[in-house]
Amino acid sequence: MNSRERVMAAINHREADRVPYDFWGTSEAVEKLKRHLKLPDKEAVLDRLDVDLRYIDGPEYVGPNLKSGDIDEDIWGVKRQKAVTGEGDKRGTYRMVVESPLANISTIDEAEAYDHWPSPDWYDYSVIEEQCEKVREKGRIVVFVGDRTNRVAQFKPYMYIRGMENAYVDMAVNPELFEYITGRISSFYLEYLKRILAAAKGKIDIFQTGDDFGGQTNLLCSREMWRQFLMPGFQKFMEVIRAHKVTTMHHTCGFVVPIIDDMIECGLHILNPIQPFLPGMEAEMLKQRFGKRIVFHGGISIQKNLPFGSPEAVRQEVQSAMRILAPGGGYIPCTAHNVQADVPIENILALYDAYREFGRYPVNRS
Repeated sequence: MNSRERVMAAINHREADRVPYDFWGTSEAVEKLKRHLKLPDKEAVLDRLDVDLRYIDGPEYVGPNLKSGDIDEDIWGVKRQKAVTGEGDKRGTYRMVVESPLANISTIDEAEAYDHWPSPDWYDYSVIEEQCEKVREKGRIVVFVGDRTNRVAQFKPYMYIRGMENAYVDMAVNPELFEYITGRISSFYLEYLKRILAAAKGKIDIFQTGDDFGGQTNLLCSREMWRQFLMPGFQKFMEVIRAHKVTTMHHTCGFVVPIIDDMIECGLHILNPIQPFLPGMEAEMLKQRFGKRIVFHGGISIQKNLPFGSPEAVRQEVQSAMRILAPGGGYIPCTAHNVQADVPIENILALYDAYREFGRYPVNRS
């Protein structure tokens, strides 16, 4: 059985030869694996680990020049600066927001006058079909998600553009502005999404959107606010993807139990990452309550055993996740976010050894 057959079985809640699994990792984690395994590139690493899903690059940016250097500027005009964590072989980098361009506005007129609203015309979509074909030739599943600063979403771009505090305040005290800006964001991404799917000609298998709706203990906004301000746009994304007969997947960190039914109603197939070790997000409850109606992707913590535990602790965590989530299909194990630079190489390898050991069907429920 190849990866395509295996993943589609999981999506359709059927058991295959084994549970399909994924890889999410930072560039530093990939470099660590390349050196250790003596392999030339990321694709070779993924093949060695027998990862079932592949993420294509998607359209090429051909729009106006964006500022780069010590401070970069993205398509929305948001400015970011490189930040460094850790030292030695635990050194990692990320881009930290240092300027939200609409942080100081208060009216729709000011938002409308903003001169950095992006256009879907800024991308060349003709490269997508070939990217898909290269993945399909190897029997792998094609996934499109975009990079973490340009992902089909509403709330997260709003936070980048307006600032996190404003994003919450606007929903409560300036809802017209919130709806105007999210309208501009979702309109851009709807057209961007349509052009990607059209260019792929049916060869994208999974389209992942990404918008954080949950914190460590509750939703980032009330369910009522989510349903009023964010659900309509979310549903439109799902409808466009499903109209192209593509599987829908959404990434949201944190506690999101109150809106899982709503997301399913909107047409979501796969929920990522079902963040472990959160009160109220226990795997047993999720499988029992939602497991017949949605597929779970993720479930392996990057905050506990992978960076700080032993290979045996990693192994036990995977065994537990498989025992609970894998029976009957509907599960694609992966880390709850990118494997970071501080994860020891032996723990990364233990993770994939455990996927292979405990992911064979029939899964041991004991």
